[in-house]
Amino acid sequence: MSSIHALSDDQVGQELRKMTAFIKQEAEEKAREIEIKANEEFSMEKGKLVLQETDAIDAAYAKKFKQATMSQQITRSKVANKTRLRVLGARQELLDDIFQAAEKRLSEGTEDKGRYEGILKDLILEGFYAMNEPELQIRARKADYELVKNAIEKAEGEHKEKTGREVKATIDEENEVAEGSAGGVIIVGGNGKIDIDNTLEARLDLLKESALPAMRKALFGENPNRKFFD
Repeated sequence: MSSIHALSDDQVGQELRKMTAFIKQEAEEKAREIEIKANEEFSMEKGKLVLQETDAIDAAYAKKFKQATMSQQITRSKVANKTRLRVLGARQELLDDIFQAAEKRLSEGTEDKGRYEGILKDLILEGFYAMNEPELQIRARKADYELVKNAIEKAEGEHKEKTGREVKATIDEENEVAEGSAGGVIIVGGNGKIDIDNTLEARLDLLKESALPAMRKALFGENPNRKFFD
């Protein structure tokens, strides 16, 4: 039989110290593991937070930059539109001034009687061709009656020469063109239901429409934005 020896107090103390040292070492190692893991988790969480904050800052900056860009584009567009409208307004004002000046000078075309009679003849003849009727009436200013009579005779002769058809025109003295008019005539046909306004004012109005594109080109140059032309 084996004998069981009881541990002495010193041996018990040594064993306790060994166990205490082992437990302390295990605890320290465990604490280090916990600290390392905690540091790793802290670093990861810190990285996530930094990334989130960075993304939030980037998003806020991008939003503000986009808003600033849009605001700048809107401002530029408004300024460009205002500038364009001012330019168009100034151009239109210039064209209006030109036509107003031309309107004021319409009466100068009647000062040379010989030239004015030729103008009346051409205006009457144009009405003859357009109406294509054998009998017509001519309305004119009372002051122009003599010149209009001569112009009618010449227009009738030229019309017959070029078309082979006769047309007779008389002055409608009951419905004269107002004396405030610069001149010209109104050719009336269709039993008084159809008329062609060939007064100088009416011709100028037609000129405003027909000559306006050419005038714009001559005054302001080609429009690079224009895609269609008459």
